[in-house]
Order: sequence, then structure tokens, then C-alpha cells
Amino acid sequence: MNARELARRVLERIERDRAWATPALDGELARANLEDRDRRLASELVYGVLRHRTRLDRSFAAFADLKQTPLRVVIALRVAAYQLLFLDRVPAYAAVDDAVAAAQASGGPKMAGFANAVLRKLGPGKEPTLPGELLARLAIEFSLPKWILDELVAADPDQVAAHASAFAVSAPLVARANARRTTRDQLIAALEEAGLTASPVDIAPGTPQAFEIENLGDPARNAAFVAGEWTVQDPGAQLVAHLAAPRAGMKILDACAGVGGKSTHLAELSGDAAQIDAADRSETKLGLAAQTARRLGLTSLHSHVCDLTDPNAPLARDYDLVVLDAPCSGLGVLRRHPDAKWRLIPADVPRLALVQAELLDAVVTRLAPTGTLIYSVCTFTRAEGPDQARAFAARSGLRLVEEHRTWPPGADAFYLAKFQRE
Repeated sequence: MNARELARRVLERIERDRAWATPALDGELARANLEDRDRRLASELVYGVLRHRTRLDRSFAAFADLKQTPLRVVIALRVAAYQLLFLDRVPAYAAVDDAVAAAQASGGPKMAGFANAVLRKLGPGKEPTLPGELLARLAIEFSLPKWILDELVAADPDQVAAHASAFAVSAPLVARANARRTTRDQLIAALEEAGLTASPVDIAPGTPQAFEIENLGDPARNAAFVAGEWTVQDPGAQLVAHLAAPRAGMKILDACAGVGGKSTHLAELSGDAAQIDAADRSETKLGLAAQTARRLGLTSLHSHVCDLTDPNAPLARDYDLVVLDAPCSGLGVLRRHPDAKWRLIPADVPRLALVQAELLDAVVTRLAPTGTLIYSVCTFTRAEGPDQARAFAARSGLRLVEEHRTWPPGADAFYLAKFQRE
């Protein structure tokens, strides 16, 4: 199996079976015996097609009736069109010949001739002219469904073009230096001595542990990662723990802890001397969180598999600090998960906003009289961000003391709010 064939197989699973891109790709790569260069190409093709699907389909819509074309042939056309329009290092003949062979295997000589005829008409400078009206152009240029563009306009109307563009490129690998074992500067110097390129990443109001690594490959193969000197975490996510400002001796609840990125960060910033209850419904995720804590040398985390909305959940009722990184639409991480554009529907936003409100109302009952609550979501919709925060403040009596947004390219799109009791 070559890189293009693997990419087509993953894209077909996403389209036909609604598989998630990342685990589907990881699974296929694990089973395939590909060299690193081909693994990178396969990943580039999968995520590139997902990021630019609307634009790719439009590029050959004048020559192909997609409704009448078998799915496997459509996917072969998309993979080839992405290479022709976006990858200048790939020879055009290689992209076309491979797609024609795939179409031949799927539908015989007729489909092979059809694919060849379509793709010979594509290439740099041959793409149909984009619309002149701004939102219509952005919808095609960056393959964003109209409802997602509308949410971007509502969130930040003056920067909608810049945001749309930023979501259409791959995200860098950003990591967090383990403050218990090293400093960011020391770690960057050590990584550069090992032949890697690393640089600090700073976003307001500050992420002093964040740094970017280029061309690393699998982090698990890096000695400093294995030694627990750093872990992967977007700077927007890192901002959550810095906004929370945990201290030694605090009793902390990390609600919806997931795989422990924020739990371990809270532990680092509190000198591993706080009591941190990491709660989540998923035993599997909490198991991964425990593994990360051990790798980072942290002992202050205590896992609790439970439903946060259950009043009888085995959690305290006097936490000094509660961090709720709530389930959300995830539109803020489209750089990393472009398949979400084609999976989500507008109704998901109000549905998830109701879940967030229920969780906020549940965890606030566990906050100490002088406690602090941090709410965060990796999305940019108003319903899940500022509107949610204001509605919660009004009904809970807590004071909304700080709000922050992050945007690509500096970070994923996060909304963060800090509440305190009056």
C-alpha cells in the first residue's frame, strides 16, 4: 500500500462510516509499513482534502457530476486535485496517474478515462474564479460551511477573513515544558542541541511554558518527552491553568478532566502540592491522564470516574478552585480536526450549550464560599462562550472577573472565563 492509497482508504472511512479522522489515520498508519516520508504524505493528503473539500469539489464540478460518480472515484479525484492545486512538490503526472489507476480499480476503463479527462483540466491557474462577495469567497476559498462562517462573524466580525484563513492551515506542534523538571529556555536549548528547531510561544496574558517544535515526528520517540520534561499542549489550553493560578495546599476539582492536560498543568503550577481531583465519565481517558502524570513525575492527582451532574458523585463540596473545560462544538480546533466541519450541524451548538449550562450548575455547588471557577471551551461560538458565561453569572450570583479569547495562528480558538463569589 502506498501513501495515496492509504489516504483514500481513510477518507472513504470518514465519508462512508463517519469515522473520526485522527484515529482512522493513526490506525491505518500503524498497520502499514510505510517510510516516514510516505507517512507524512499520507497525513498531508488526508488532512489537506478535509480542509479544502469544498474548494476541491468546485474545482472539477464543471467536468464531473459528483452525484453520479461513485464515492471511491470522487475521493480519488479529491486526493489528486489537492496535490495539483496545493502541493507544488508533487509531480502532476504522479498525482494523475495514481488517481486514474484507482478509478480503474473501482469502475473499470470507463471510470479511468473519466478521471483522466477531469484531472487533465486541473492545475495551477486553472481553478474557477472565486466569488467577489466576501463571505461567499471565504466559504469556498477556505471550505467553510456557511453556518460556521456566520458564527465567526458573530464572534469577531472585523477579523473574519483572517480567522477563516488561519483555520485552513495545519496547526504547529506546541508543547509545555514541565516546570517541575526544567525551564522552557533550558529545554529549547537541549532540543536544539539534539538537532531540532524549537522556539518560545507567548500569548497574552502569558504562557511561559509554551514552545513550538518543528519537524519532530512522533513525540514518544523523543528522549526528553519520555523523561517527562515536556508534554504536548496548545497554548490556548495552557492559558487555562495560568488563569486559574493554582497554589500549594489548594483543594482543586478538574471537571471533565479528559486525558489530563490541564490536571497535570495545575499540578505543575502548584508545585505538585495541591489536592487535585480529576473527574471524568471516561475511565479510559483518566487512565491516560494517570500515565501522563507518572511520566511527568506528578503525584497530586486523584482520579474519579463519575457523572459530575450526579449530586452523589464522590467529590468534595468545598473546592478552592474548580476548572471546567466543558464539552463543546470544538470549532476552535478545526486546524487539528478539519473533519468536524463536515460532521457538525448548526443544531449541535445549542445542544452543547445546554450541556455546558448543566455542568456549570452542577460544579458550582461544589465551590467553596471564597472559591474561583474557571470555565473554558475550545470553540468560538457566542452561545458556548460569552453568552454562556453571562447567563451563568446571572443565575449563580458569581462575578465574572475575566474573559479571554485566543485565535489561530498563535493558539487554537479558546474562550476562557474566570468567576469568583461576590
